[in-house]
Amino acid sequence: MLLRKITVLLLPVFIIFAGCKKEARKTSAAQPDDCTVQRGARDGEIIEGQYIVAYNPSSINVEAMSAAGRSRVSADVLQRNNIGSAAIEQTFAGEPGGFVANLSAEEVTRLKKDASIQAIEPDRIVSLSTCFTVVAPRLLTWNINRIGYGNGIGKTAWVIDTGIDFNHPDLNVDVNRSRSFINGVTSADDENGHGTHVAGIIAAKNNTIGVLGVASGATLISLRVLDKDGTGTLSSIIQALSYINSNAAAGDVVNMSLGEEQVSDILDQQVKNTAAKGIYFAIAAGNDGDLADKYSPGRANGAAIFTVSAIDSLDNFAGFSNYGNDAVDYAAPGVRILSTYFGGRYAYMSGTSMAAPHIAGLLLLRGGNITTSGAAKNDPDGTPDPIAHY
Repeated sequence: MLLRKITVLLLPVFIIFAGCKKEARKTSAAQPDDCTVQRGARDGEIIEGQYIVAYNPSSINVEAMSAAGRSRVSADVLQRNNIGSAAIEQTFAGEPGGFVANLSAEEVTRLKKDASIQAIEPDRIVSLSTCFTVVAPRLLTWNINRIGYGNGIGKTAWVIDTGIDFNHPDLNVDVNRSRSFINGVTSADDENGHGTHVAGIIAAKNNTIGVLGVASGATLISLRVLDKDGTGTLSSIIQALSYINSNAAAGDVVNMSLGEEQVSDILDQQVKNTAAKGIYFAIAAGNDGDLADKYSPGRANGAAIFTVSAIDSLDNFAGFSNYGNDAVDYAAPGVRILSTYFGGRYAYMSGTSMAAPHIAGLLLLRGGNITTSGAAKNDPDGTPDPIAHY
């Protein structure tokens, strides 16, 4: 039941809005973008001596193995190639599954000749440079008006990001199933803001405060792979996907508002094989103003995988957004998006990071049966991306 008096806590100030409901209040069109989430300075930097090793599924199938079983198999693979098992940092499940290890160049060469190994990639830094403006919330925002919204209660979204603010009053976070995949960091609570912003677009509650999400009230699971500075590793993302592969249910939705500045076949394959279980993926196309098929995981394709470009409030294709119909499936709002922010606050952000969670919300509400309303204007590839709609 909705009330007519709305009280919002923003920083130390109480702001009162009278006579407003989330379903009823509308806002004017968004202003021009002045702040876009970009790649961090270290994004794509190789972590010297650390590698991600993926199994050949026809030789080794670790999907049903316990963590101890995966460790034993990984140790056996290393030992038969004259490499000590102490090199192993982590193992990961799913298909293909594999492990992260500290290896020399010569050891990598030996492992590549092993028939049980499908691929080896250097581990790399993944980094976001977030840009935001903290503001008072506006309830039903232009982007939610454009995309549509519904009741997400009982649905589950897994958010691979900087974490989610566990105590934000406008979000329903499942703390027990949330996990951190950052070495030395045990909490999946957000210390950056990006992940909380994404989460609010997906599922901010239909209550008497804040903003409204596409699938309001859906359960959010925080999978933290980026630290307070927006920096993490490729192997942490793969670990998070392994956790989803083992714990998510068909019909759940995964949001990935992050990616590599280059191609990772192992990352793409982990996404594809998890999606093959009936788990939906919403993936940001990227903010490079470039072809989306040059970047992982935005380039990944599959029946349950949806890569998303960004538009503004006038349906114009965002100048920062990656493009290309071989990778991009839908366009969604991504310019000056108001959503939840860590510390119980609200903020504007821009980027395909903001476009993808709109699709995540629609996937929670409609499964793969997303409808469209119009198309992105001035799409650089000449074939306008359809704009998703509830």
